[in-house]
Amino acid sequence: MNFDLNEEQRLLADSVRRYVANEYSFEARKRIVSSEAGYSARAWASFAELGLLALPIPTEHGGFGGGAVDLLAVMEAFGEALVVEPYLSTILCARMVARGGPDDLGKAHLPAVAEGSMKLAFAHTEDGARHDLQHVAMTAQPDGEGYVLDGVKRVVLHAPQADRVLVSARTAGATTDEEGISLFIVDPRTAGITMRGYRTIDEMRAADMIFRGARVPADALVGEDGGALELIDEGVDFGTALLCAEAVGAMKHANDATLEYLKTRKQFGVPIGSFQALQHRMVDMVISAEQARSMASLACATVDSERDAARRAHIVSAAKIRIADACRHVSQESVQLHGGMGMSEELKVSHTFRRLTMIAQQFGDADHHLERFAKTVIPA
Repeated sequence: MNFDLNEEQRLLADSVRRYVANEYSFEARKRIVSSEAGYSARAWASFAELGLLALPIPTEHGGFGGGAVDLLAVMEAFGEALVVEPYLSTILCARMVARGGPDDLGKAHLPAVAEGSMKLAFAHTEDGARHDLQHVAMTAQPDGEGYVLDGVKRVVLHAPQADRVLVSARTAGATTDEEGISLFIVDPRTAGITMRGYRTIDEMRAADMIFRGARVPADALVGEDGGALELIDEGVDFGTALLCAEAVGAMKHANDATLEYLKTRKQFGVPIGSFQALQHRMVDMVISAEQARSMASLACATVDSERDAARRAHIVSAAKIRIADACRHVSQESVQLHGGMGMSEELKVSHTFRRLTMIAQQFGDADHHLERFAKTVIPA
């Protein structure tokens, strides 16, 4: 399989790298993180101007119709810069809206996403689910011209910043049934919805969302009533593949920063990078990152081209297992090789450590994906 970028993808990657190098420095990021909003409206507008928000949107809704491979270099650059804006959440939800339909729903929301005037968040995780996508206890009861939502969603990333939230709820069946799960696109300011916002350890913004008799119109339904699990499963695989690419970018910074430290930090009158034991550890970190890069590329290519759900799940889980292991290895080694300085707020590597730690858990940890990998059978 050829993992080389084509000319258009390379040009886009160069543009994104120039932007984050010039406009999204570590100092700029610290100001964004400490702001009340927790993201930069200016950066978000720049993403729109660069075409990053329109890239995965279908052409009929004002986008460019790109896929995960087109976003691969974008996510790597964002991972290296530790971008905190709700980019992945927005394009993940936009993809599910585009694929689920109806077309009127896409026309109402996707052009706004493409132009940068709408941010989205995905509310799916609940108490006791442990990464099980079919575990949905929240209910959506038909009522007149719409539905009434009741339940609680946990750790909804970027919910405080979102203009709309894509919410999963059960219209039929028991908590862990495959059938009966539906998706709704909801205004978080709707009566009956409350949010408890907080900052995650990697400095993103998230919230627990409580729904108590929140009424949504019938046209808020995404896809078929009760048939959203397949759409959610495909969407989360897409998000997982892009998360793997983000991890590769974060690992690149961790390795670059650690190598520079080994070259400059002296002990016994010589750079500590001259010690063979530390050289071996640095080489192992680079190998982990390169293996992760290959698996991230494979995962992105797979979610773009593979139509068999079992084969797609098998490969994406294999990639997440490798990425989660590499996140742990590279992040921990980078901090250890920096010594006590590695945990200080002043060094970007400590923030990279936190982000890689969270990436290893997001959309399922290594244990979850190892079990999923073992259960999925690839057709001959």
